[in-house]
Amino acid sequence: MALRRIALRDFVIVRSLEIDLSAGFTVLTGETGAGKSILIDALQLALGNRADAGAVREGAERLDVSAEFDADPALAGWLDDGGFEAGGDALLLRRTVDLQGRSRGWINGSPATATQLRELGDRLLDIHGQHAWQSLTRPDAVRGLLDAYAGIASGTLDTSWGAWRQAIAALDTARSAQDSLQRERERLQWQLAEVAKLGPGEDEWAELSASHSRISNAQALIDAAQGASNALEDDDNGALAALSRAVALLQNCEHIEPEFKALGEVLASSVAQASDAAHSLHGYLREADTDPEKLAELDERMGLWMSLARRYRRPPSELPALLSGWQAELAALDAQSDLEALERAEQAAQQAYMKEAKALAKARKQAAPRLSQSVTQAMQELGMKGGRFEVSLQPLAQPGRAGLEEIGFLVAGHAGSTPRSIGKVASGGELSRIALAIAVTTSELGAAQTLIFDEVDAGVGGAVAETVGRLMKQLGRDRQVLAVTHLPQVAASADHHLRVEKRQTPSKGTQAARTESGVATLDREGRAQEIARMLGGERVTGTSLAHAREMLGHPSPATTP
Repeated sequence: MALRRIALRDFVIVRSLEIDLSAGFTVLTGETGAGKSILIDALQLALGNRADAGAVREGAERLDVSAEFDADPALAGWLDDGGFEAGGDALLLRRTVDLQGRSRGWINGSPATATQLRELGDRLLDIHGQHAWQSLTRPDAVRGLLDAYAGIASGTLDTSWGAWRQAIAALDTARSAQDSLQRERERLQWQLAEVAKLGPGEDEWAELSASHSRISNAQALIDAAQGASNALEDDDNGALAALSRAVALLQNCEHIEPEFKALGEVLASSVAQASDAAHSLHGYLREADTDPEKLAELDERMGLWMSLARRYRRPPSELPALLSGWQAELAALDAQSDLEALERAEQAAQQAYMKEAKALAKARKQAAPRLSQSVTQAMQELGMKGGRFEVSLQPLAQPGRAGLEEIGFLVAGHAGSTPRSIGKVASGGELSRIALAIAVTTSELGAAQTLIFDEVDAGVGGAVAETVGRLMKQLGRDRQVLAVTHLPQVAASADHHLRVEKRQTPSKGTQAARTESGVATLDREGRAQEIARMLGGERVTGTSLAHAREMLGHPSPATTP
């Protein structure tokens, strides 16, 4: 997941720039004011930092920055959830900002928000700036470092905390609402009793309506059935007699006209069907009755349905569903009113939280001395002899979402001094070195494979600077490390060297020159020249050049066999 390439167009004083990066340890150097940190600023913009129209190069309409990383299969799920294409073996983040400050972002060519760019950026690289120590004063950052060092995850604790708080809220709500809950229960119970007395069946209303319609129209139905029966069976004019005569006439002549045979069969079938219909009508008439008593019963039953329906402003057909809904509401109220059950639930949630919190507290207590010792050792190498780093664990008065203790970082800058909160250490140089010591100690814990150090070596020099370079080179064996530095000792330790250059270019349409920034990849001799400049100032002497070659492990031309 290393950073492959950074491309800039019209960013601050950069017209157009594209840099290919390699694995290992890479340094960026350059004269003061050349814009060494511009690359870091552009990279942070591509990764979702706040957009500013002031970063658009003078004379341009918009800036465009992009960063290409090696693709990581571990990010496939995150990309898929966000609706982004996997992008093969590369992962491309891009951002543009115009003169009105309007910003647009993309991930693998698909539109992305600044928040999405930041989320992805947090997984891709870690940036340690000159004030990296400031994040070490934030409780969440401090806790995250210790937990990562201890190899513990706090997700389960957070879930347990949420469940406990929810159980407490449910219990408190139930306690404060007992009177209103009881009134609501009584209301529901009364309504349920009233509707339950009716006992409305699921399909009863439809059946009642159909039966009532039949009985209330019984005489009309009987008259219709009798009339139909007469029309079929009247001796002289009935349909059955007429059909039978027609069949006989056709059958008598079918030996002369073969077509009559088929027609006769059709009419014979009609005779059979009409006979069946007549038979059914006789059966219906035998059973048919106006039944005034049954009609009265149906009227009374339907009246009860309609009365309740009017009272509760519902169609009669919805009374069964209304009854079921009230029963469910009453069951929910009973659960809310069951204080004993809610208390048991709250106690169980508390116990689950405390079990997890105590396990984390134990792991933190075991890891704190080891982290303290590791950072203290790194401080000695960084010129803070006798300095001490401590991880403080102080019990909280009340359990919290993050656990049972408050975690802080304490530092003593030199022997004999009392460790104090890291935010109260006065020396800027000490702060930078402490931040570097912590970064070196904990860098292997993060998921990001690219580490960027932006002048964190400010305020150090001599042997300490050599140690800083050695530590960064050591980090570069397992992760990609990019450092902006002004120290020749750090630059000499790098695997790759980039020099930021500031140059004057003619401004179109004017006599004035415009300052622009570019980046050069240095070869063996170029590195020696740049380090010699860093050692001796703008004028490179034979002595500074020889010293630079010695630092790089290159023999001087005068001593080459």
